[in-house]
Amino acid sequence: MHDTTALLIELGAIILVLGLLGRLAGRVGFSPIPLYLLAGLAFGQGGMLPLEASEEFIATGAEIGVILLLLLLGLEYSASELVTSLKTQYPSGAVDFVLNAVPGAAAALLLGWGPVAAVALAGVTWISSSGVIAKVLGDLRRLGNRETPVVLGILVMEDLSMAVYLPILTALLAGVSLAGGALTLLIALGTVGAVLYLALRHGRLISRAVSSDSAEMLLLVVLGLTLLVAGIAQRLQVSAAVGAFLVGIALSGEVAEGASSLLTPLRDLFAAVFFVFFGLHTDPAAIPPVLFPALALATVTALTKIATGYWAARRAQISVKGRWRAGGTLVARGEFSIVIAGLAVGVEPRIGPLATAYVLILVILGPLAARWTEPLAGRLTVSRAAPAGAAGAIGAADAVEPAGTAGGDAVPAGR
Repeated sequence: MHDTTALLIELGAIILVLGLLGRLAGRVGFSPIPLYLLAGLAFGQGGMLPLEASEEFIATGAEIGVILLLLLLGLEYSASELVTSLKTQYPSGAVDFVLNAVPGAAAALLLGWGPVAAVALAGVTWISSSGVIAKVLGDLRRLGNRETPVVLGILVMEDLSMAVYLPILTALLAGVSLAGGALTLLIALGTVGAVLYLALRHGRLISRAVSSDSAEMLLLVVLGLTLLVAGIAQRLQVSAAVGAFLVGIALSGEVAEGASSLLTPLRDLFAAVFFVFFGLHTDPAAIPPVLFPALALATVTALTKIATGYWAARRAQISVKGRWRAGGTLVARGEFSIVIAGLAVGVEPRIGPLATAYVLILVILGPLAARWTEPLAGRLTVSRAAPAGAAGAIGAADAVEPAGTAGGDAVPAGR
């Protein structure tokens, strides 16, 4: 009884604190992710109020949080949208990978962490935060801008890449042999291909089988199916997160919309718990030694993300202003970086503090970069070109940028 009482008190306190922090972040206009991480640091090892009774429950909640994050992400896309993005955006996805994964891998090798940690840190620096970026696009009223489909296309490519990357990372972390790793990758690719085929050919039948007029029944069926598939995927070393993502892709239409609205509050709750759990297992005293590497890595990869967005928007024939906006919007890192670091801390514990500091920096810098990259780039360009009399030419080039929502692109409100 005493343990149950302590568990309830600790969980109640944590959830209440998370709610208050979320409200504070909303008023300030920033993502609550850094505040959740700081809460975890305060409640965890070496923190002010270490938890004991609720740690096991929080660990389970964190696993569910990752699964729900990927499920809701999959529900945002149809299989046809993913296939179309794969056909049109793969060059941008390749540039994104090279420019942003390589710095993370290089940093891990320079720090002497070994090749497995290099693969993990490459993922941490590679994947942008879809949650933060979706919120920034809405807050800045850019959902109708011509560059927004380019931004979302890159994010879709990153999400698809996770279905291949996570099984590889999981196999490496488990110490699987080369043959075993190849088999895991083949299983992952085969599963992704099979799900996309079924969703394209028989998506309506799958959705009809899951559909229900009762919100309760729909919630139970979708959540139960997701946890079951995630568990099977984990057993096959494909990653529970990938299994959840594929369930989301397989559902479409009204079923996907209904499931998304029902599961969004659960996702928000357990995702917050996940960030707290990650902070719990990060010693605050371990962050200062890695603060400089984290700051250097954040600076480099903020610039490489801006370059990625600029290149992709230029390829799509977006004007100069739109290119800079696309680049600045992609800077934020968040949930995926923490998910990847959480998988890797068992092999290289120092990834945890570095990833925490890295995400804290970029999740705060991201919205600022989205807002100010284009104006700053414009001022710098004009000031450099002015002596040569080129300021007028730049203004003429930028005049083709549509005001507000030109282009007619139908862009979803979030991912």
